Amino acid sequence: MYNPKSPSSKEPLNKTMDDEEQLHRLPTISEAMEEIKAIGKISGPTAISSLLLYSRAMISMLFLGYLGELELAGGSLAIGVANITGYSVISGLAMELAGVSLAIGVANITGYSVISGLAMGMEPICGQAYGAKQWKLLGLTLQRTVLLLLSASIPISFMWANMKAILLWCGQDQEISLVAHVFIVFSIPDLFFLSLLHPLRVYLRTQSITLPVTYCSAISVLLHVPLNFLLVVYLKLGVAGVAIAMVWTNLNVFLLISLFVYFSGVYKDSWVTPSTDCLRGWSSLLALALPTCASVCLEWWWYELMILLCGLLVNPKATIASMGILIQTTALVYCFPSALSVGVSTRVGNELGANRPGKARISMIVSVFCAVAIGLSAMLFTTLMRHQWGKFFTSDAEILELTSVALPIMGLCELGNCPQTTGCGVLRGTARPTIGANINLGSFYLVGMPVAILMGFVIELGFAGLWLGLLAAQATCALLMLLVLYRTDWMVQVERAKVLTQTTTNSNKHQPPLPISSKQHDQYAKADLEGIMSINDDIVKSASNEKDPLLSNSLSTDTEH
Repeated sequence: MYNPKSPSSKEPLNKTMDDEEQLHRLPTISEAMEEIKAIGKISGPTAISSLLLYSRAMISMLFLGYLGELELAGGSLAIGVANITGYSVISGLAMELAGVSLAIGVANITGYSVISGLAMGMEPICGQAYGAKQWKLLGLTLQRTVLLLLSASIPISFMWANMKAILLWCGQDQEISLVAHVFIVFSIPDLFFLSLLHPLRVYLRTQSITLPVTYCSAISVLLHVPLNFLLVVYLKLGVAGVAIAMVWTNLNVFLLISLFVYFSGVYKDSWVTPSTDCLRGWSSLLALALPTCASVCLEWWWYELMILLCGLLVNPKATIASMGILIQTTALVYCFPSALSVGVSTRVGNELGANRPGKARISMIVSVFCAVAIGLSAMLFTTLMRHQWGKFFTSDAEILELTSVALPIMGLCELGNCPQTTGCGVLRGTARPTIGANINLGSFYLVGMPVAILMGFVIELGFAGLWLGLLAAQATCALLMLLVLYRTDWMVQVERAKVLTQTTTNSNKHQPPLPISSKQHDQYAKADLEGIMSINDDIVKSASNEKDPLLSNSLSTDTEH
């Protein structure tokens, strides 16, 4: 059976291996290269998978461009609504031109972001279960998450079915809203397919099974091109054909991964016969899924709300189409810092769990430097390609002009986005995701949104003004994130990791967490250990009140991300 060893089993837990001076100096070249290799083994496959998923969206955008400006606008609006109301919810529990750009934005806001956020809630549970060799808990968590996502998809589907009226009520253009409505209605089955696909991918990823998923994604993306040609060009189904092709591709991914799981036998040790156990123990899953979902949605929604604001500018067809191109470009660049974030989250969590705070700090430093390098590369790319990039999507002169003006600003945004995304990974590795969520909330909604509205509508800078708002948000976010990382006391994080681990182990036995002597308490008082622990109070309480094996693993929410 395909069942690789858990990486954590090879990690020594001897604190004496941690060089004390690593806490007070920069890493050497050899240490940095060693850490880059370690992070790359995790981040490399993740980046490839992200690029494959991105290529599917790009193919859809190109076929929408073939249909025309109006269809591209409507499709973009529809995808945006879908993401906001549905897709992001499913992922927190296991990112086409004016028309479809607006469709994508609405889909992200109302669906995809919700699905993605909810699905991610199962990841720490499955990771801990796999490390503890609790195979049956893997299967049980998979079943519970699928039920949770299917339940979330039902109300989202009703919302999508009435999307035209909602968009018109929001003041969107009538023609674009109609196109977006068509696209998003035909995307409704995607919610239910993703409710199965997202948990299955997390189930495999937490067992270090990633390459087969990449192969399945690659095959599905290759099939996505002929599917679009068949539905859009040959059958002339228009925007509906583009939506059906996207749904069909996700179905293909799910079927291929399911075939792998069945024929490889990877499911045998963890298979649990469906029973009423699936309906119990949800408090721990929700305690992880809901905050993760909120964090995902905060960032997703801001980008997609930019699409909605474009609909209020002069000539919304051109501005929405241009925003669709730029957001897809941002999604392309984001594949790399996102993969880096996943890698550093795992590395930091593993090193803290192994009682090596110095190595965890080195991992943080190396990842931040890598993030800055990625940001500089992105800024250089967008600046040099500002006059050519839009031509890959459309030949409309007005759209190309708007895109060329905003691309250099987008490059500056990425210079801040890459470090802040990596910083979020460090915070997940140290079990402090709430800090990252608070930074995102303040930066995007208390700084970025007011600046965008001021620049775009009051000062009347229009489309460029909206991107200046994003620049303000990313700069604020990056500075705050780097400040938090700089002030991190890594010895406190090691002690906190011990407390979290001990609390998790004893939660079902109603025993107190790992005792800290008065001397230790005085040593770490300045770091307010109790304050740090407060972010998991609700999880600890729920764990102490339920007798379910799932609850004993719910605290390790970010070390395996």
